[in-house]
Amino acid sequence: MSLASTTLLLAVFLATVLTVVGAWLVVAGREPAIRRRVDELAPARPSRTGMGFGLNQEDQPLGRWRWVADLGDRVPLTDEQRGELAERLTAAGYRHPAAPYVFTGLRVLLAAALPLPLLFTIVPGIPPTRSFVILAAAAALGFVLPAFVLGRLVRRRQMRITDALPDALDLLVVCVEAGLGLNQALLRVGEEIKNLEPALTEELNLVNLEMRAGKSRGDALRNLARRTQVDELASLVSMLIQTDKFGTSVAKSLRVFSDGMRTRRRQKAEEAAAKTTIKLVFPLATCILPALFVVVLGPAALHIFEDLVGNV
Repeated sequence: MSLASTTLLLAVFLATVLTVVGAWLVVAGREPAIRRRVDELAPARPSRTGMGFGLNQEDQPLGRWRWVADLGDRVPLTDEQRGELAERLTAAGYRHPAAPYVFTGLRVLLAAALPLPLLFTIVPGIPPTRSFVILAAAAALGFVLPAFVLGRLVRRRQMRITDALPDALDLLVVCVEAGLGLNQALLRVGEEIKNLEPALTEELNLVNLEMRAGKSRGDALRNLARRTQVDELASLVSMLIQTDKFGTSVAKSLRVFSDGMRTRRRQKAEEAAAKTTIKLVFPLATCILPALFVVVLGPAALHIFEDLVGNV
């Protein structure tokens, strides 16, 4: 591809990016709401959780991510889409009010930035039609990559909470049977498992803070299930709400739920162990058996070949 074609392709790409950004600015031409929210945030202590971006606590400033949040605030998304994105980010541990805007801004930046290296390396040596396809694929990858990473973060946090839940349930049963109320038991369990799983401790502390702020126990527990999106926690919340509604023994209900949860975990482990044999068939047939055949049958094949050649 000649220099003139490369220059024309770069000009078309920049014009497309500027057109899209200009359309967003026209559609969302207003004072960014995120700027007003950021100005209301007081200076706070640095993050202690190490999750990145400084978006784990609501009182943390944005810092260098402010301009990314301003860019994401100009993307025309509906309130429903913002709410769904905020729930996904909350499930990953990011509860800052600006987290959805930073995430959206990162998607836009990556969609515009990933095609640029290809524009000066791979694209000049291939036909224009294929160049446009490669640039479009790179932009799509940049737009989808943050969502993929967010999904991985959500699943990893959910797995950590699920792994720590049986021990937390045992401690909760002990605290309730010792005479503590459910609110005090949740707070005590959160303190005890702080070193085991900080994420579950953080969620239990939020439940206690919501109940202290005036929310009912049922609403606070429902918010716990909605924030974490963990099936086991959702079942536990449903059981606690029904126990509170019908006045049954919390300790007995928790003990039964804990036994049932351990049974389900054991069944899942047995199921995973039963699948191991089938999963080993593919690597065994593709990696181990060919090498074994070469080692065992290779010398015999060489001797047979030499005998045949010698006879001829």
